[in-house]
Parts: sequence; C-alpha cells; structure tokens
Amino acid sequence: MEVTVNRVDDANVVLSGKLDNSAIAKKVDELAIKAGKELKVDGFRKGKVPPHVVKKLHGESLAGDAESHLFTELIDKGILDANIDKSDILGEPMFKKYDKKEDSIEVEIEVSVRPKFEAEGYMNILTDFEVPTASEDEISERLSQLAKDNGTFVTIEEDRAVENGDVVVIDFEGFIDGEAFEGGKAEKFGLEIGGGQFIAGFEEQIIGMKVGEEKTATVTFPEDYQAKNLAGKESQFEVKLHEIQKKVETPIDDELAKKVLQGEEDASLEILKERVKSQIESSKLSALYNNELKPKLMELLLAKFEFALPNNIVEQEIDSRINAKAKEMTSEELASYKDNNEKIEALRDEVRSDARDSVQITFIVDTIAKKESISIDDHEVSQALYYEAMMSQQNPQEVLKYYQDNNLLPAVKMGMIEDKLFGKILGLEN
Repeated sequence: MEVTVNRVDDANVVLSGKLDNSAIAKKVDELAIKAGKELKVDGFRKGKVPPHVVKKLHGESLAGDAESHLFTELIDKGILDANIDKSDILGEPMFKKYDKKEDSIEVEIEVSVRPKFEAEGYMNILTDFEVPTASEDEISERLSQLAKDNGTFVTIEEDRAVENGDVVVIDFEGFIDGEAFEGGKAEKFGLEIGGGQFIAGFEEQIIGMKVGEEKTATVTFPEDYQAKNLAGKESQFEVKLHEIQKKVETPIDDELAKKVLQGEEDASLEILKERVKSQIESSKLSALYNNELKPKLMELLLAKFEFALPNNIVEQEIDSRINAKAKEMTSEELASYKDNNEKIEALRDEVRSDARDSVQITFIVDTIAKKESISIDDHEVSQALYYEAMMSQQNPQEVLKYYQDNNLLPAVKMGMIEDKLFGKILGLEN
C-alpha cells in the first residue's frame, strides 16, 4: 500500500493513498474466512460456513469492514512513515477526501498532533500593575454597614405613622373576588418596609398607618407568579398593624466583632478591621484580575507563543461555539441556516479567530502548568463547585450532577489551573 505524507505544518499531516478494488476484495475474503469460523448458519456445521456463503449473507457489511480495516492500515503506515509518536495524536483523523472510482477509492486523511514549543520567558511577562489596597474610608464604610446589618429592632414608643425602613408587625388575610385564598393569611408577621419582601405595591400602602389601624391594601400578583391560580389576579389584603419597630445600629466595638466573627477566640475590633481590610483588598484584586490582568496576560502569551494548531481541535471548538449560538437563536433564525452551507460557513468564519485563540491559550496553559508542576485534583473541583453553589443558595449535589452530566468538569478544572498559573506568573500567589 502506497501512502504519501504531506506535512501541512508542525501540528497537521495529510496522508494520501489509494485502495484498489483488488485489495478490498482480498480483505473481504480474509474477513469472510474468519467470520465463517464463528458464524452459525442453517445447513452448515458451526465454524464450517464457506466464505462464498458468508459473502452472500453479509457482503455489504463485509465490504464496509474491509474498507475500515484498510483505512486503519493506511493511517498506521502513514503515521509510521511520518515518524509521528501515537501518544501525540489528538482526536480522530479527519477525512479530507473520499473519492470512490470504478477501480479504487482515493482518500486524503488529516492527522493532528499535539503542538510543541519552547515554554520560556513567561514569568513576570506582565508587571506593570499595582496591587490594590483598602483605604481607611473604605474600611470605615464597611464597618458601618456591618454595624447596620447587625443592628437590633426595638419597638418605638412615640405615636407616629409607619415610615420606609421600619419593621412592622401585622396581621393580614388576602381575598380574590371576596374569597380567601390558601397561603394568604398570617398573624404577627414581621415585615421590613422597603425590603421588597412582599408583592409589589403592598409595602408602600402600609406607609402612613398607625398602631391599631386596619386597612385594605389592593395589589396585583405578577403574571409569572409561582402559584398559577393567583398569577395576574388582583387581590385585596385586610391588614391590621400591631407594632412599629426601628433598627438600632450596633456600636462599632469589640462586641460587634464578636457577633461578626462568631466562634473565633479573642475576637476584637482590631481583628475585625484587619479581616475587613483583607476582604476589601481581595475583592478589588479579584476584579482587577478578571477585568484587566487576566485578559492582558492572555493577550501577551498568545503573542509570545505562536505555533501551528491541530485543525481537528480548532474545528471542535468552532462546533462548540456554533452550538452555543444556536441555543440562543429563535426557531426562525435556525431555519434560515437549514441547507444554507454558505451562511453556515460564514458563521463558522465569524467565530474562527476566537476559537483559534481559545485552543492556543489552552495549549499554552497546559504546557506551562506542567512545567511549573501546577495541577488541580478532582476533589478541589468538587469543593469549588460546592462553595459556589452554597454562595448562590443552590443545591450543591444538583449543581455537581449538572456539571457531570454535561461533561463540564474538565473545563472547570482547566479554568482553575489557568487561574492558579496566572496567579504565579503575576506574582499574586498567597
């Protein structure tokens, strides 16, 4: 079998060859003989089915298998001739040409390999930035907010009406068309006016009420309200005000520190200030990293390390981006792409540049991370997802399952490796 090797670049090789019909027929005979030793056919002893009978029964399948075997042999020979290490091959070989003629099949198959480059000169590639600090005013502002958040509510003694920001203790019962509805009644219910806890328009109607007063508040449930029997309907709430409370801020002292730093021994205002300072600076640094440093560093690394990219991996990334775009399209937009190859190719070209950058930075990060012995294990990925889920008040188990079912864990791991590596390059390691 003759195979021609054409090195497109350092990451892609095209193998060209021709499968003669005679070679295919010979391979079909070999497969028929082998199958005849395993098949059971009426009228023949098992293992004694003649090749011509096997070909008559399974000729089309044997021809496909024969071609597949010969393609594999062609690829293996091409890889050997091109001196390619099989461990460097990425993904499946791609057919660039499949031309079935009367006497043969002419093929071109592209094999992509892992790109290699000298990973040097990347440390301190970006140093022109200042690590943010927290000012005294910012610390004081954060402490004041903590004092407010940890304040206590006390019942007011003065004879005044409800104001925005008060907490009221009320009884209420809701009616639609004169009929009480399930879940619309409560007694001695605490409600912060202006907190947006109740249906839009309700809290505003409580403003101005005095203790002991009763009132009917009319509101309309949102169209997308979770209880379908109430969605979009106007309702009347009979309200009775029992008590008005106001929030009294906690003094900014050691007692506040003990409230905020619960469970910590020797909690003090000084320790709380240091903790607040650290949180502010961490938040600022995170914003600086994500919005400025990381994009700039990626830009510099892409410019510094230029190398050939495996075409099949680039095409996979393009496919992924096209699929993501398709999920955001309307049915009419999707229909406009059906059977319109020119429009599809235009869309692929539109995302090609970003796809190439994404693939390139992935190989750069992977290579440098290995050199720097930076890795993330599966337990760290799970921990990060658990924390993220808890912070967003989601079920950690459900979040983890979603990432597993959608094969998103490798991307999360790569993102964590990327951030760990970039932190080291930028000198931001703790």
